[in-house]
Amino acid sequence: QVQLVASGGGLVQAGGSLRLSCTVSGRTFINYFMGWFRQAPGKEREFVAGLTWDGRITYYSDSVKGRFTISRDNAKNTAALQMNSLKPEDTAVYYCAARTGIDRYDSTGSYNYWGQGTQVTVSA
Repeated sequence: QVQLVASGGGLVQAGGSLRLSCTVSGRTFINYFMGWFRQAPGKEREFVAGLTWDGRITYYSDSVKGRFTISRDNAKNTAALQMNSLKPEDTAVYYCAARTGIDRYDSTGSYNYWGQGTQVTVSA
């Protein structure tokens, strides 16, 4: 059984930074493509960032490109999302997810496992 635990959310002022972490247990972490998604109230869950198993290829949504950085440490079974220059519109519950397939990386349906979510609130 694979378990993902996300942490690091909180309240921050606009322009500030937060670092989210995701710890994966239960299976070989290196096999997974890792992704971060977010869901704001009343909106669908949307793709934020993704990272291949070796960390060599990253993907970002246009709304976070240049501000957020996804990374992973395969030795520690963790993935991270460094969020800089935060905006009020970044406010959402953030989820980490893992997948083993090769479907679209930006689709929620492509992911096999999900973390519980961590709240990020950015005040104006």
